Amino acid sequence: MAMSKWVCGSGRRSHGEAAFTTIPSADPTSGAWRDCLSSSERPHTGAAEARRSADKGRKRGLGRDVCERSVMALVVFLRGVNVGGHRTFRPTALVKELANLDVVNIGAAGTFVVRKPVTQARLRTEMARRLPFDTEIMICRGGEILRMISQKHFADEPIRRDITRFVSVLARSPRVKPPTPVSFPESGRWLLKILARERRFVFGVYRREVKAIGYLGEIDRLFGVRTTTRNWNTISEIARVLGSG
Repeated sequence: MAMSKWVCGSGRRSHGEAAFTTIPSADPTSGAWRDCLSSSERPHTGAAEARRSADKGRKRGLGRDVCERSVMALVVFLRGVNVGGHRTFRPTALVKELANLDVVNIGAAGTFVVRKPVTQARLRTEMARRLPFDTEIMICRGGEILRMISQKHFADEPIRRDITRFVSVLARSPRVKPPTPVSFPESGRWLLKILARERRFVFGVYRREVKAIGYLGEIDRLFGVRTTTRNWNTISEIARVLGSG
């Protein structure tokens, strides 16, 4: 999984990691961002609606351009790339080929923020024809990420050296909606816990042990759709890039 510098937490350093609570341009839990994100609550937000929400955010002190670009930006998650020598590619090379879309690469696991306006269909096509292999391409709107990161799903989970927080992105709305939390294995000492699900995002923690990684595949089975997983550090970095406009 992609690793970066930041984790979500209380704002204090713990075990050499910095805790991420805000993005540079604005706090995603502030009133300005709530106005900015209000349009992203609806599944078919258009440019006109985004501009109206951006105007509200601007009145609260958040730049209209930053607000509109952040909500309408697209975030891409590739499934199962650059792992164990399989489906290898150079993310920086892909970014150069898509320079006209102002793409920002995050880590090596196939995570990108696309800041220029483009439809999801076109973006999916452009990426698929440039990758040297077939893989699942999952796309979310920037507003979905910013709203998700503001919900504090890990508030009750202390930052620990031996625990990794993660988010799994579902390819589509799940076929089944199992109750949470869920632990794996089902009995005895847990190695992975699913804490909650919000729309296409599944939140969980796992122990930093080899056996724990194998349980990530259970998420596909549990929800009945294909998923790809990133740790919370990567999600926080996506929010930082979105907030920087």
